[in-house]
Amino acid sequence: MTTDEHLTMDEIISFVDGLDGVLTMRPEPGDGSPEISWGDTFFHYAPDGVAPTATQPFATIVTKDYPGDEASRLDRAGTFRVNIAAGKEAFIRWTGHAPRDPATTEIDPGTTDTVIAHPVYGAVGWLAVVNPGERTEAATRELLHAAYHLARSRYERRAEATA
Repeated sequence: MTTDEHLTMDEIISFVDGLDGVLTMRPEPGDGSPEISWGDTFFHYAPDGVAPTATQPFATIVTKDYPGDEASRLDRAGTFRVNIAAGKEAFIRWTGHAPRDPATTEIDPGTTDTVIAHPVYGAVGWLAVVNPGERTEAATRELLHAAYHLARSRYERRAEATA
Protein backbone atom coordinates (compact mmCIF):
# COMPACT_ATOMS: atom_id res chain seq x y z
CA MET A 1 0.00 0.00 0.00
CA THR A 2 1.44 3.40 -0.95
CA THR A 3 0.85 6.56 1.05
CA ASP A 4 -1.89 7.56 -1.43
CA GLU A 5 -3.80 4.31 -0.96
CA HIS A 6 -6.15 3.30 1.75
CA LEU A 7 -7.70 0.02 2.74
CA THR A 8 -10.64 -0.54 0.46
CA MET A 9 -14.08 -1.34 1.75
CA ASP A 10 -13.82 -4.74 0.07
CA GLU A 11 -10.54 -5.50 1.87
CA ILE A 12 -12.09 -4.61 5.22
CA ILE A 13 -15.24 -6.61 4.47
CA SER A 14 -13.18 -9.61 3.42
CA PHE A 15 -11.07 -9.39 6.60
CA VAL A 16 -14.07 -9.22 8.97
CA ASP A 17 -16.18 -11.66 6.97
CA GLY A 18 -13.33 -14.17 7.31
CA LEU A 19 -13.75 -14.29 11.09
CA ASP A 20 -15.72 -17.29 12.34
CA GLY A 21 -19.42 -16.65 12.99
CA VAL A 22 -19.63 -13.18 11.42
CA LEU A 23 -22.82 -12.20 9.65
CA THR A 24 -22.08 -9.43 7.17
CA MET A 25 -25.12 -7.42 6.14
CA ARG A 26 -25.00 -5.17 3.06
CA PRO A 27 -28.39 -3.49 2.69
CA GLU A 28 -29.57 -2.83 -0.84
CA PRO A 29 -32.73 -1.88 -2.70
CA GLY A 30 -35.50 -4.44 -2.41
CA ASP A 31 -34.32 -6.18 0.77
CA GLY A 32 -36.63 -4.28 3.12
CA SER A 33 -33.84 -2.21 4.66
CA PRO A 34 -34.12 1.58 5.01
CA GLU A 35 -32.86 3.41 1.92
CA ILE A 36 -30.34 5.42 3.93
CA SER A 37 -28.48 2.20 4.82
CA TRP A 38 -28.05 1.05 1.22
CA GLY A 39 -24.38 0.77 0.35
CA ASP A 40 -23.25 0.50 3.96
CA THR A 41 -22.05 -2.66 5.72
CA PHE A 42 -22.90 -4.02 9.17
CA PHE A 43 -21.00 -6.77 11.00
CA HIS A 44 -22.68 -8.92 13.64
CA TYR A 45 -21.47 -11.93 15.53
CA ALA A 46 -24.19 -14.41 14.61
CA PRO A 47 -22.87 -17.96 14.22
CA ASP A 48 -26.38 -19.19 13.39
CA GLY A 49 -26.50 -16.81 10.42
CA VAL A 50 -29.63 -15.09 11.72
CA ALA A 51 -29.61 -11.30 11.99
CA PRO A 52 -29.77 -10.36 15.68
CA THR A 53 -32.71 -8.22 16.74
CA ALA A 54 -31.52 -7.34 20.25
CA THR A 55 -27.88 -6.41 19.64
CA GLN A 56 -26.01 -3.79 17.69
CA PRO A 57 -23.34 -4.64 15.12
CA PHE A 58 -19.79 -4.72 16.46
CA ALA A 59 -18.56 -2.72 13.48
CA THR A 60 -19.95 -0.89 10.47
CA ILE A 61 -18.74 0.78 7.31
CA VAL A 62 -20.69 3.86 6.28
CA THR A 63 -20.41 5.56 2.93
CA LYS A 64 -22.47 8.67 3.45
CA ASP A 65 -23.46 11.27 6.01
CA TYR A 66 -26.41 10.34 8.19
CA PRO A 67 -28.72 12.95 9.73
CA GLY A 68 -26.93 14.34 12.78
CA ASP A 69 -23.69 12.65 11.73
CA GLU A 70 -22.18 14.91 9.08
CA ALA A 71 -18.90 15.87 10.79
CA SER A 72 -16.82 13.26 8.95
CA ARG A 73 -17.88 14.73 5.60
CA LEU A 74 -18.50 11.33 4.04
CA ASP A 75 -20.03 13.09 1.03
CA ARG A 76 -16.50 13.47 -0.39
CA ALA A 77 -15.81 11.16 -3.34
CA GLY A 78 -14.28 7.84 -2.30
CA THR A 79 -14.72 8.53 1.40
CA PHE A 80 -16.02 6.00 3.92
CA ARG A 81 -15.74 5.50 7.67
CA VAL A 82 -15.15 2.32 9.61
CA ASN A 83 -16.94 2.41 12.99
CA ILE A 84 -15.72 -0.02 15.64
CA ALA A 85 -17.01 -1.00 19.10
CA ALA A 86 -13.63 -2.25 20.33
CA GLY A 87 -14.31 -1.72 24.04
CA LYS A 88 -13.44 0.77 26.73
CA GLU A 89 -9.77 -0.22 27.08
CA ALA A 90 -9.10 0.21 23.36
CA PHE A 91 -11.03 3.48 23.38
CA ILE A 92 -8.89 4.86 26.20
CA ARG A 93 -5.68 3.63 24.57
CA TRP A 94 -6.51 5.39 21.29
CA THR A 95 -8.13 8.57 22.56
CA GLY A 96 -6.43 9.12 25.91
CA HIS A 97 -9.72 9.47 27.77
CA ALA A 98 -12.70 7.40 28.90
CA PRO A 99 -15.68 7.34 26.54
CA ARG A 100 -17.87 9.65 28.63
CA ASP A 101 -15.06 12.06 29.50
CA PRO A 102 -14.40 15.10 27.33
CA ALA A 103 -11.51 14.94 24.89
CA THR A 104 -8.42 16.93 25.83
CA THR A 105 -7.64 17.67 22.17
CA GLU A 106 -9.98 18.27 19.26
CA ILE A 107 -9.52 16.18 16.13
CA ASP A 108 -11.43 17.00 12.97
CA PRO A 109 -13.79 14.00 12.48
CA GLY A 110 -13.15 14.23 8.73
CA THR A 111 -9.42 13.59 9.10
CA THR A 112 -8.43 10.49 7.16
CA ASP A 113 -6.19 7.64 8.28
CA THR A 114 -6.55 8.54 11.98
CA VAL A 115 -8.20 6.58 14.81
CA ILE A 116 -10.68 8.90 16.53
CA ALA A 117 -13.61 8.75 18.92
CA HIS A 118 -16.72 8.27 16.80
CA PRO A 119 -18.20 11.75 16.25
CA VAL A 120 -21.65 10.65 17.48
CA TYR A 121 -21.16 7.38 19.39
CA GLY A 122 -17.80 8.10 21.02
CA ALA A 123 -19.55 8.66 24.35
CA VAL A 124 -20.51 4.97 24.34
CA GLY A 125 -17.02 3.84 23.38
CA TRP A 126 -17.10 3.59 19.58
CA LEU A 127 -13.98 4.43 17.60
CA ALA A 128 -13.85 5.43 13.94
CA VAL A 129 -11.40 5.70 11.07
CA VAL A 130 -12.12 7.62 7.88
CA ASN A 131 -10.38 5.93 4.94
CA PRO A 132 -7.92 3.79 6.91
CA GLY A 133 -4.52 3.96 5.25
CA GLU A 134 -0.89 3.26 5.83
CA ARG A 135 -0.83 4.74 9.35
CA THR A 136 -3.96 2.95 10.55
CA GLU A 137 -4.22 -0.30 8.56
CA ALA A 138 -2.78 -2.47 11.33
CA ALA A 139 -4.70 -0.59 14.03
CA THR A 140 -7.97 -0.90 12.11
CA ARG A 141 -7.52 -4.65 11.77
CA GLU A 142 -6.54 -4.95 15.45
CA LEU A 143 -9.56 -2.93 16.57
CA LEU A 144 -11.93 -4.91 14.34
CA HIS A 145 -10.53 -8.12 15.80
CA ALA A 146 -10.99 -6.79 19.35
CA ALA A 147 -14.59 -5.75 18.59
CA TYR A 148 -15.27 -9.19 17.12
CA HIS A 149 -13.95 -10.92 20.27
CA LEU A 150 -16.07 -8.69 22.52
CA ALA A 151 -19.19 -9.43 20.45
CA ARG A 152 -18.44 -13.15 20.45
CA SER A 153 -17.92 -13.14 24.24
CA ARG A 154 -21.24 -11.32 24.79
CA TYR A 155 -23.02 -13.80 22.53
CA GLU A 156 -21.51 -16.78 24.37
CA ARG A 157 -22.42 -15.34 27.80
CA ARG A 158 -26.04 -14.83 26.68
CA ALA A 159 -26.15 -18.36 25.23
CA GLU A 160 -24.87 -19.81 28.51
CA ALA A 161 -27.39 -17.81 30.54
CA THR A 162 -30.31 -19.16 28.50
CA ALA A 163 -29.06 -22.77 28.41
